[in-house]
Amino acid sequence: MAQLLLIWLSLAVAAPTRSPSFAEFDQRAQAGERLNVVFFGASLTWGANACDPNRTSYRARVAERLEAKYPQARFKFYDAAIGGTGSQLGVFRIDRDVLARRPDLVFVDFSANDDIYSENRETLASYEAILHRLVSEARCPVVQVIFPFKWDVARKTTDGMKRRDAHLAISRAYNTPVGDAIALAIERVGNGTTSLERLWPVDGVHPCDEGYVLFADAAWAALQGAVGQGQVCRVAQPMLYGEAYLKSVRMPLVKLGPLPAGWKAGKPNVSSAYFDFLMSRWLDSETIASRPSPAQSPEPATPEAKAPDAKTPEPFRAQFRGSMVMFFGETTKTSGKYRVRIDGQVVRYRLPKSTETLDLFDAGQFARRTGGNGHHAQVIATGLDMAATHTLAIEPVLEPGEELRLESICVAGKEAAVEPIR
Repeated sequence: MAQLLLIWLSLAVAAPTRSPSFAEFDQRAQAGERLNVVFFGASLTWGANACDPNRTSYRARVAERLEAKYPQARFKFYDAAIGGTGSQLGVFRIDRDVLARRPDLVFVDFSANDDIYSENRETLASYEAILHRLVSEARCPVVQVIFPFKWDVARKTTDGMKRRDAHLAISRAYNTPVGDAIALAIERVGNGTTSLERLWPVDGVHPCDEGYVLFADAAWAALQGAVGQGQVCRVAQPMLYGEAYLKSVRMPLVKLGPLPAGWKAGKPNVSSAYFDFLMSRWLDSETIASRPSPAQSPEPATPEAKAPDAKTPEPFRAQFRGSMVMFFGETTKTSGKYRVRIDGQVVRYRLPKSTETLDLFDAGQFARRTGGNGHHAQVIATGLDMAATHTLAIEPVLEPGEELRLESICVAGKEAAVEPIR
């Protein structure tokens, strides 16, 4: 037994340890190792409006350059981008969509979708938590990328882009390189190398192929600079924006005990408005509340009997600990509304640029706007007491024929947990 223990210890000591070093990544790639590269972000990472996102997006262009520079390496590239999402959802996706890939290099987006002009500490905390976990847990080098929309470049200056400034500060704290495509685009448009119309010929959010080449140029320059300098990423101690998102739990509803009446376990749809919205790629399960339409209701037993009412499903109840809570699921054109209660109180919220407070969340709004199925990622509440155990009730408010599709209750905080009501 002692001999086996000595052998195990000697193997453990001899085994190579992973390091968030760009020089080490370079050495491993030159040696022809098998390396996993993950592109984590939103639609600008996926490559919306590229003529062929798998060949002409920024991530595809970077992948081409990696394969050309390191012809002996055996690369596997992973797309981990869902359009229209930010770093708050990213916190709850990192385990499944990034860390599970055992990444050797990660490119991180989200600056644009978190709002480049905002210095909201909540989303800065979630963004920083992503970097912290990649460096400390995956122990891989990380490249931050900062991508613009058309109107950002039209301003001809980065002044006032508070999130860009904050992300650059996070970069200094974590010693991560930054591919700043905003500054590069302003420079190239300014000197006449390109134009806004050439970069964004279809819409002001997503560039086309020439724009993605520029994005790739910024990301590649950051990677090359980090390799050349032998840069090693580190974790900031203490964290700049706190540890609220460092521990997170993504709890599938199907694991929270028997489902209430009107709810059933199901699977995501295999069609969507856009490929990066295809929720069968991003969800492992769904819990579906539905209210049958009259046509779906069972026939009465006799002609004289009255057909049963198509009733609204019962509330789904759970309890949790954490400073914030959000839901992750799927939106469809038949998705309806729902109300949420935390500790018995109805959650009210405001839409952007509105003074009206609402108490119903519309799970179908995004699908109706895009014309097809997609993601439902809804922040419910932030700033909650982390020390308390909170009760949660999800109350479907459905018309006949409508549904509500949720995969998980997501909470973050030092003591993050989601449990059935005891």
